[in-house]
Amino acid sequence: MVKRNTTKPKKKGVAPVAAIPRKGKAHAALLADLHVLGRDDVDWKKGRVFSLVYHASDAHSAFLKEAHNAFFSENGLNPLAFQSLRRMEKDVVRMALTLLHGDANACGTMTSGGTESLLLAVKMARDHARKKKPWIRRPNIVLPRSAHPAFDKAGEYFGVALKHAALDDEMRVDMKSLKKLVDRNTVMVVASAPQYPHGVMDPIEQVGAFAQKKKLLFHVDACVGGMVLPFLEKLGQPVPAWDFRVPGVTTISADLHKYGYTAKGASVILHRSIATLKHQFFVATEFPGGVYISPSMPGTRPGGPIAAAWAGMQAMGEDGYLALTQKALTATQKLRAGIRGIEGLRLVGDDPTTIVCWSSSNDAIDVYAVADAMQDKGWLVDRQHQPPTVHLTVTANHLPIVDEYLRDLRASVAHVRAHPELKSRGDAAMYGIMARMPIRGAVKLAVDSVIEEMYGPENSGEGGARGDGPVAKLLDKYGATAIETLDRLANVKKRAKTMLAMKLRTKAR
Repeated sequence: MVKRNTTKPKKKGVAPVAAIPRKGKAHAALLADLHVLGRDDVDWKKGRVFSLVYHASDAHSAFLKEAHNAFFSENGLNPLAFQSLRRMEKDVVRMALTLLHGDANACGTMTSGGTESLLLAVKMARDHARKKKPWIRRPNIVLPRSAHPAFDKAGEYFGVALKHAALDDEMRVDMKSLKKLVDRNTVMVVASAPQYPHGVMDPIEQVGAFAQKKKLLFHVDACVGGMVLPFLEKLGQPVPAWDFRVPGVTTISADLHKYGYTAKGASVILHRSIATLKHQFFVATEFPGGVYISPSMPGTRPGGPIAAAWAGMQAMGEDGYLALTQKALTATQKLRAGIRGIEGLRLVGDDPTTIVCWSSSNDAIDVYAVADAMQDKGWLVDRQHQPPTVHLTVTANHLPIVDEYLRDLRASVAHVRAHPELKSRGDAAMYGIMARMPIRGAVKLAVDSVIEEMYGPENSGEGGARGDGPVAKLLDKYGATAIETLDRLANVKKRAKTMLAMKLRTKAR
């Protein structure tokens, strides 16, 4: 297997720390070390990363830091001790509810991020069923295959089975599949607005009507869309109904630290009424230290993110959000138009959202090889599989670099077309074999080995290569042969499936 030359002059780094030093280090020296540690992080300010960071402006970020630091030490665990945080949280939740058309009965809490919001939604559904449907011993939740894996994490944590509905050709949840999976043990259905991988809106109104008919809870995951869809709608984009205006929607999650441009971590989980919110809480009455009440997952609730969300949303104002959304929308439209014009690529999903997803339109262009080429040009690339695609979450910060991205993408596609052997090299091989692996357990084993290498006791904390697990060894030894074998296996399975379908149709006649 041919490997890219990665030999570069080694920069002076920061030595790993194995124990608390006997004598405290000088502040200036430690701040200098922090600068060195961050030296090789992705340069998100230049727009070369399409996820992870949502940047409004340097001035807004500086203001958020001031607001955050004003409540750096305060703890929202006890709202009686820090009534300021309770007041700010209440204001933040009400601002979000007003934006998403919650009425006077709607309520909610802040959380540390989308994952916690989704964990709480699942915990709430389980406990709601325990109270309202005590005969359910093995609760399950039905959700699209494209739903965020935080739901799977929540199911594992809380003992709730997850039943994944298929997607249609447009990558939305297939309503027939969703309806078929619902049974007497189903405690909640889920849809996304939009789903993260492809930026596609699930049919929220259809799911809501079905949930009402079956008397089921219905959670809308709008972690990525909650703070941008309302402003896209105000700008005239044809956004389908998805929030509390849709009958049947019981809860919504929306991240404030994404398109709300507040400090990490700040999210909200919103409820149509207190009837479901009360099942989100945890209460312990027998603790010798007193009654313990927690509205969310953590005990300690840092005051900084709450204060920064309260201040940041007001500082931004509706005019600020509309201006940023317009820039993100313009960048999205330019990216989509440019990608449509590149022979060999196609868009996956084309909803009025600010997520762009592209794939290959023919076998001559390997998506992961193009991603490798883009990475070589300095872009952080979010690779996806099932099907192989590249994801871009577009913000206002990306508008200045759209032309540069499209120029590099055109050049990368042309390079891969001229060098078809590239699909067996570098990260393309890694992602290619992961996407084609017929046994998902083998993928998990490979990923586990990388995680163990990164977080195990011998790790220095620096970097994180692909590891020396079974998949990496397979690639190093066999390279393209392994991928070609899996491709042949996939083709055999596809032909067998087609032949079976033809036989069944003939039999039906």
